[in-house]
Amino acid sequence: MLTESFVASGTQKANSGAANKDVGIHIHEYQPLPALRTTFKKTSTRANCLAVSTSHVFAAQAEKAVIHVYNRDRNTQEAIVPFPERVTSLALIGPYDGAGILALGTAGGRVILWELCTGRLVSTPQSHLQAITCLAVDPSSNFFLTGSSDANVHVWSTATLLSFSTLSTHDQSHPSPYSPVRTLSTHRAGITALITGHSSSSVNIAISASEDNTCLVWDYHAGILLHTFILPGTPLCLALDPADRAFYAGYDDGSTQVINFYQPLSPSHWIYDPDLRRTPTQPPPEGRWFLPADIASVVLSLDISYDGTILLSGHEDGKIHSWDIAKGRYATQLADVSFSVTNLQMLPPQGFSIPFAPRLKLLNVTKPRYESSLIGSNISSMQFGVPENYTFTAQFTSAVPFPSVTNNPILSFDQGLTHSSFPSSLLDEGLAHFATFSSIAKGPPGISGWYDDMDVEGARIPTLEAQLRHARATSMAHAEHAVALGDELLRKQDAERRKRRMKKLGRIKRIGMEDERRKKAMAVVSKKQQGVMEADKKIAGDVELSSSTEELTGSE
Repeated sequence: MLTESFVASGTQKANSGAANKDVGIHIHEYQPLPALRTTFKKTSTRANCLAVSTSHVFAAQAEKAVIHVYNRDRNTQEAIVPFPERVTSLALIGPYDGAGILALGTAGGRVILWELCTGRLVSTPQSHLQAITCLAVDPSSNFFLTGSSDANVHVWSTATLLSFSTLSTHDQSHPSPYSPVRTLSTHRAGITALITGHSSSSVNIAISASEDNTCLVWDYHAGILLHTFILPGTPLCLALDPADRAFYAGYDDGSTQVINFYQPLSPSHWIYDPDLRRTPTQPPPEGRWFLPADIASVVLSLDISYDGTILLSGHEDGKIHSWDIAKGRYATQLADVSFSVTNLQMLPPQGFSIPFAPRLKLLNVTKPRYESSLIGSNISSMQFGVPENYTFTAQFTSAVPFPSVTNNPILSFDQGLTHSSFPSSLLDEGLAHFATFSSIAKGPPGISGWYDDMDVEGARIPTLEAQLRHARATSMAHAEHAVALGDELLRKQDAERRKRRMKKLGRIKRIGMEDERRKKAMAVVSKKQQGVMEADKKIAGDVELSSSTEELTGSE
């Protein structure tokens, strides 16, 4: 069964004798049956000082520099986190049902980002001249906006603030890594409310409300003012239609007003029609809805149901009312709490047949680390890089989705990180690199150095073969790259064959040289033997002659 809930928080009622302990955070079920489900006590929050995720509730304590962290799974207070200065606005960056980042706006005009799973803090220098009154995060979480009492709206890049590296000092468009991307400064009084559209594209809109009784519609990616709406009173809070067709404003007399982006009975669009963009518009009075006179109270917060048919309003007297958008009138009272409802937030519906379960769940927040290099206004003294003992702590809600082993070069690095084994391409390349350092057979004496050089070239062949298999296995590899690898492989193979032939020829030559030396030695030996034999013959002849002479002498 589909259920829909909302969260309400606030401050102690004006001129009320109720104790501050009665002020807290209430989680109400809206559909199918309105009922109070959970209560967190002893927390007083001003407007825009509440952030809710699937697992936690974050509330900035009014007039104090602390944030209360409540665990929704255990229905208990998990932590009280102090900060260097008072927090005046909160917003959660990232998916509602995942492990995200908490953005804080301070009374001193700073922005602080708190990584809930690591405890890392990133703080900007003073960016606003006065307190930051509201924060709004775009659906992609790539950007967020801050509004302040100084009448300015800053657009920030989440990735730039969280980056571990600095931007180039020669980049004039980003004088500091902790400066806003752009500033929207058309209002003439303090910003009271700020909301962004539901699109993740680069043409998403943002709407800012101000004490100068105007609401401005922005293309915040380009810094372009799309349209100006002049309102009959000071808008204290805003809500945007789920399809970005209109927005709703709440006033101090208890009324709400719908401001349509389309003109009645006309296809013209006040925002995207160039002819109507520059002319300020005053919405028609029939779009303003009033409470009965006996229950009228200041509207402090607004939000809209998931299907866009019901508008909820939180009031200073503690009442929460619903409005029928189709009929354009007040519907009924949903709840009566003991505090002024300064924050009202509809939660995503639960009970869809195909839920999109998050991969990570934040069990417990990691308390922030207050390094001096992260909190301060002196950018030159900040230390950049991955902090020591940087640890990400979260729970996997499902099995880690290991990708199939492929040879895609774009995915190989991700596979090496997430898979239980390594892609074959990484293994082949690693073995080929190891092969270059293995022992290489030496060549014949006298020319071993030349052989070594050729062996090193031959050792490149396994690497080239692995790269060629790598290129052929992926459909995204360029044909030219594969051809070039094939040509280089052929050249290396030819060189290897030539090397082997040269080795063989060198071996044959060496054998021939040894045979020639052996023949010369044998010739020398035979000559010596022949000389010895001739000498022996001569000696034998001389001996025989002397014997004959002696015999002749004796006979005489």
